[in-house]
Amino acid sequence: MPTLDASDARILLALIHDPRQTVVAMAARLGLSRNTVQARMAALEKHHAFLPFDHRISAEPLGYPLTAFIFVHVQQQKLGALALSLAAIPEVLEAHGLSGRADILVRVVSTGAEDLFRINGKILACDGVERTETSLAMNQLVPFRMTPLLQRTFEK
Repeated sequence: MPTLDASDARILLALIHDPRQTVVAMAARLGLSRNTVQARMAALEKHHAFLPFDHRISAEPLGYPLTAFIFVHVQQQKLGALALSLAAIPEVLEAHGLSGRADILVRVVSTGAEDLFRINGKILACDGVERTETSLAMNQLVPFRMTPLLQRTFEK
């Protein structure tokens, strides 16, 4: 992907600010032509600048008030198949391969301590998992964000 320029950053910031706005409204707000905005958005999409579109939904109103991070230690040769097994567990929100002491970091949600124990057991039962270490999320100190990076790009 080519490096973003200030106009690309402005478009992405506008999308963060109001993801439902039309291309016409965004173009007017940014002082760009509709064709320019549309072409740049198509190029951004082509270069995978956009992650899959999901509204960010809290798990808490769905009955999952507890968030935990599970560090998973695995047999390396079974890592690929393990990703599919983790994806089959509905309470697994995301999983990342790591360098360092653990091999995978899994973010899960649960209805409580007993449910977390059950989920951890499902992860431990996956082929290739050697052991896990679980940490409860006590508070979200910095939520997911892209605005500061885009603003820095815009300032260049």
